[in-house]
Amino acid sequence: MNAAVQPPLQAVLDREAIRECVYRYCRGIDRLDEEALRSAYWPDATDSHGEYRGSATRFVERALDKLQNAGRMVHMIGNILIELRGDVAAAESYFLAFQEGLAGDDGSVEETLLCGRYVDRFERRGDEWRIAARTVVYDWQRRAPLPARLSAGAFGARQPTGGHRPNDPIYELLGALEAQGAT
Repeated sequence: MNAAVQPPLQAVLDREAIRECVYRYCRGIDRLDEEALRSAYWPDATDSHGEYRGSATRFVERALDKLQNAGRMVHMIGNILIELRGDVAAAESYFLAFQEGLAGDDGSVEETLLCGRYVDRFERRGDEWRIAARTVVYDWQRRAPLPARLSAGAFGARQPTGGHRPNDPIYELLGALEAQGAT
């Protein structure tokens, strides 16, 4: 390969690795997939997430514990801008997060729409990119009563609905690929 092509190609590979890490975080938080969630952060990473400020390890523990009884969540990512600086990168990822949760003592349920940005410092250690420091910036929030809860079979008996790990169709597919020896 031409030496002049190598740095631009490496930059493409680095940006893709960073995007994959952001996507793993979203799967991890939406599916309560501890392995995916932890793999997005370096063990010594920090997270500034709403009222929480501290280690990413502790954030993951708190999130997994708190969200066990929460409803469905969907995190959507867009507009990822990545600035590479050697083995460090700044990434700004816009997100939309839809969350279902209990609103009050009466058992009422509300939905929350959060719009914002993950402002991340990524570091490459060895051949891997992960989040070293995250700041969550909230740009928009809306809460409203949930019109109807999505239940299993809501779209027909054969239409799957999302769930937490391992009760989500993606884990069935990944298990089947692993059983087949697909890489």
